[in-house]
Amino acid sequence: MSRLVAGRFRFPPLEEVSFGEPAAETVAALAARRGARRVFVLASGTLARTTGEIDRLREALGGRYAGLFDAMPAHSPRGAVIEAAAAARAAGADLLVSFGGGSVTDGCKVVQICLTHDIRDAAELDDYRIDTSTDGKVRIPEFGAPTVRQIAVPTTLSGGEFNPLAGCTDERRKVKEGYRHPALVPFAIVLDPAVTRATPEWLWLSTGVRALDHAVETICSVRANPYCDGTAIHAIRLLRQALPRVKADPGDLAARLDCQIAMWHSMTSVVGGVPMGASHAIGHILGGTCDVPHGYTSCVMLPAVMAWNASANAERQALVAEAFGEPGRPAADVLHRFIAGLGLPRRLSEVGVRPELFALIAENSLHDRWLHANPRKVQGVEDVVAILRQAA
Repeated sequence: MSRLVAGRFRFPPLEEVSFGEPAAETVAALAARRGARRVFVLASGTLARTTGEIDRLREALGGRYAGLFDAMPAHSPRGAVIEAAAAARAAGADLLVSFGGGSVTDGCKVVQICLTHDIRDAAELDDYRIDTSTDGKVRIPEFGAPTVRQIAVPTTLSGGEFNPLAGCTDERRKVKEGYRHPALVPFAIVLDPAVTRATPEWLWLSTGVRALDHAVETICSVRANPYCDGTAIHAIRLLRQALPRVKADPGDLAARLDCQIAMWHSMTSVVGGVPMGASHAIGHILGGTCDVPHGYTSCVMLPAVMAWNASANAERQALVAEAFGEPGRPAADVLHRFIAGLGLPRRLSEVGVRPELFALIAENSLHDRWLHANPRKVQGVEDVVAILRQAA
């Protein structure tokens, strides 16, 4: 007799997704429809300084444009978030627009918390962050919904804009922390492949592997379900075709949009409440503690985690190999070869993570809630170190 699957799917308060339409004009129309008068933009510094995209957005917004913050470093450190919130507060912002990669998107989400709750010092964020104990117990603080909402224009494939969870790094502890409220998700997302042409190839492709990581870990999750399997499998099929197409021809906008649609599909399970596993958990620590770009963390950790988990969920991993068009092959090997074909790093040594850091990474990983949802039970520091050695 087959197993009866039970669960719940959470729909976040995301009102609409625009795809294939020009970003500047679309954002301006959304702002006008919402009645916004003071639109403050958080943008990637490179995008703001080396392209005309922010100038086009400023022109489209006209008198609604209230200012720009373009100094958000990787992994959204608390200090920069507080600085961005201060600038938005001084500008009288009634709407935020994030225009850039995952760090800009996440930083903007936490700025929403700062504006709503008048947070002016980084230490005050302690009261709002998710806390996970080493035994997997999770405390998610309750706080009021953001009063200044966000439109997101992503230029990478990390997918965080679809998630009501925000990541922000505490510089004191060098740990990336989570913040969650249903309304932290932007009310609108604009997927414009044209604005992604300035994204460096390594960043586009590696965050594409990040999207792949979302799809793979949710298919293999202990709480996977048939509804979410469909979107995750389709995400893998799109990404395995579209990422190599963009690598072969960076000007292929149809391939770029396919990547964006795949990223959107890859986030369905995550947003719906399907937990991920050790690849994401350890990846969060590699980012916050070792400053590894989060796309690269998926490149080096996903195949290693899949290999470590194979004894616990081989049947689910078979779905991943099938989605890649390689039924019967070990999913870890399929992923390893695909990532290599994109010219991306596959070892911790390639991203500057030394073995002497493994114990610290493992210890910090125990405080990530997704480590405790891994399909193969992680018993403690020794198991995490074993996975890290597999990825070394």
